[in-house]
Amino acid sequence: MIGKLKGKLVEIDGNVGLIETSGGVYYQVFLPTSYLSSTIHHPSSIEVYTYLQVRDDALVLFGFETKRHHDFFKLLLTVSGVGPKTAFSVISNIKLEQLVSLVQSNDVDGFKVPGLGRKTAMKIILELSGKLKTDFDMTKMVLSDDDQTAVSALVSLGYKSFDAKKIVSKLPKNLSVEEKIKEALKKSK
Repeated sequence: MIGKLKGKLVEIDGNVGLIETSGGVYYQVFLPTSYLSSTIHHPSSIEVYTYLQVRDDALVLFGFETKRHHDFFKLLLTVSGVGPKTAFSVISNIKLEQLVSLVQSNDVDGFKVPGLGRKTAMKIILELSGKLKTDFDMTKMVLSDDDQTAVSALVSLGYKSFDAKKIVSKLPKNLSVEEKIKEALKKSK
């Protein structure tokens, strides 16, 4: 198992970096674009935590800037239906603190990751909420038609989508759309 690599980043092709070790061995490693952009200015040396995916047709290395990123990647792999490429895409496109916040707040719409569908995002939130010791609340993820209308109205009034959903999800369900909008406006003052 290759747990960590230290060497010189000699080539970049998309999000794949070629790392030359002191022994003269070159490793092809998938690296998050945010990490690549920070190392482009200082290409002399690089040190990354790695995850080795063993497939029938290839050995694929994924690299991470910190141990926390590496650990969260492995945590994402515990979610059924999430493979290394999906987990890597999530880690690459969402900052770690924001990712934890999205899970804690049950914010499916915050998972803006190419190739990641709504169902998979919901599954990630559901399965990781227990592992991150947060309360999972399906009602925060799935809003009724009236709630969605109220959220849309609040967004058109200048609210951020996340804030509007958070406010509307806490309102009593028996209110009409107009009453929900009025109550939301009162609560946000």
